[in-house]
Amino acid sequence: MRTVEGAASRLKPGRSRRGAALPRLWLFSDPARLPDPRPAAAGLPRGGGVVARGLPPALLGEMARLGRRRRLVLLLGAAPRPALAWRAGLHWPDRPATSALLPFLLARRAGRPGAFLSVAAHGPAGLRRARRLGADLVFLSPIFPTPSHPGAPALGPWRWSALARRAGRPVAALGGVTAATARQVPPPACGLAAITALLPPRHSVSRKSRSAFTEHCRASAG
Repeated sequence: MRTVEGAASRLKPGRSRRGAALPRLWLFSDPARLPDPRPAAAGLPRGGGVVARGLPPALLGEMARLGRRRRLVLLLGAAPRPALAWRAGLHWPDRPATSALLPFLLARRAGRPGAFLSVAAHGPAGLRRARRLGADLVFLSPIFPTPSHPGAPALGPWRWSALARRAGRPVAALGGVTAATARQVPPPACGLAAITALLPPRHSVSRKSRSAFTEHCRASAG
């Protein structure tokens, strides 16, 4: 059966700066399209990865515990201090300002376990930033057209591959990765990342589900 997981399993995994094998399959959460990643994360293979973006504090602890039970690599998006507090890794978006990263970078330099750093990149500037920060992994996107950024031009497999070969570190493909496109991802990809393609069967992110998720967070916070 053609699945993103099946395509990812055929990739040669990259390795972090400390030599650990990197996940070949990554689930991205999103405040609009996947506000609660727990059901999808529970279906990932052991050793997979989750990039939790915009996850409210009410669910951070639950997500961290789920990650430990299933041996998932958990990265928090643009949240250096919560990442340190929950002993998670960090995913940094493709933006110039990196001053808020200092506490996390210092912890990495001191050898804190789990201080994994990934960086988003959309072109050469993002790749240079990833090298400068000493990132373990780059999520280079969008490789294919994606509903996350409707109308935005995609890199395409050829340009994606050319950029990835200049990254100087492991690179995973993000953007429009589905069961149909996953096998078109070229070398040197060491991982595949997706949102909707990794949702459980019959799962949908409707307005109703987002509202229920918001109410859950309010109740937990209160």
